[in-house]
Amino acid sequence: MYDLPRDLGPDVEPGANLLVTGPPLTGKRALAMDVLAGGTRRGDGVIVVTTKDSADRILKEYGRRVDYEGSPVAVVDCVTRQQGVDEVRDDDRIKYTSSPVDMTGIGIKLSEFLQEFYQDRGIRRNRIMLHSLSTLLMYSDLQTVFRFLHVFTGRIQSVDGLGLFCIDSTAHDDRTMNTLKQLFDGIVETHEDDDPVVRVADI
Repeated sequence: MYDLPRDLGPDVEPGANLLVTGPPLTGKRALAMDVLAGGTRRGDGVIVVTTKDSADRILKEYGRRVDYEGSPVAVVDCVTRQQGVDEVRDDDRIKYTSSPVDMTGIGIKLSEFLQEFYQDRGIRRNRIMLHSLSTLLMYSDLQTVFRFLHVFTGRIQSVDGLGLFCIDSTAHDDRTMNTLKQLFDGIVETHEDDDPVVRVADI
C-alpha cells in the first residue's frame, strides 16, 4: 500500500493512478511532491516527468523537502532541450526528451528508469509524478494525449507503482476533463480556500 500525506485519506493499492486536479496556484505540485518525498524517506523509487520546469529546478525544489542523495530519484526533463540547451546529456539521475510533444520519447525514458529501478535494482515500490498534463494538451490533441496516458498509466500499473498526474482543471473544458478521468483510479482535488479532497474509485 502507498500512503498519502496530510491525512488525505486511506492508503492506496499498488498500481493505482491518481489525477491531481484544481485551479492554478492551489498547490497541486506541492501536494504531489509531498507524496513523492514520503516515498523517498522509506526507500521507494521516485520518477518525476516534468513538462513545465527543468530537471535542475525540480531537483532543487525536491531537495528542500527531503535529502535524496544516494536515493533512487530520477527526472525525465521535457523542457531543457526545447529551450535550446542542446548540450545536455542523459545521466543516472536525468534523462532528456526534445519537448513535451515527444510523447514517444517521454514513454521510452520513463520505461528506462522503471526498468532500472524495478528490474535491475529490485526496487518494488515506485512513485511516479507527471507535471503537467495541461502542458501536453497545449501541444497535442486530446485523443493523442489520451492514448499516451493509457500506455503511461498501464506501465505504472504493471510495476505496482503509484502514479500522480497534475492538471489545471480551469484550463480545459468538461469533455476533456471527463475523458481523461476515465484513466484514473482516484482524483485528488485542490481548492483555493479549503483542504484537498480525495475521491477514490475502487482502489
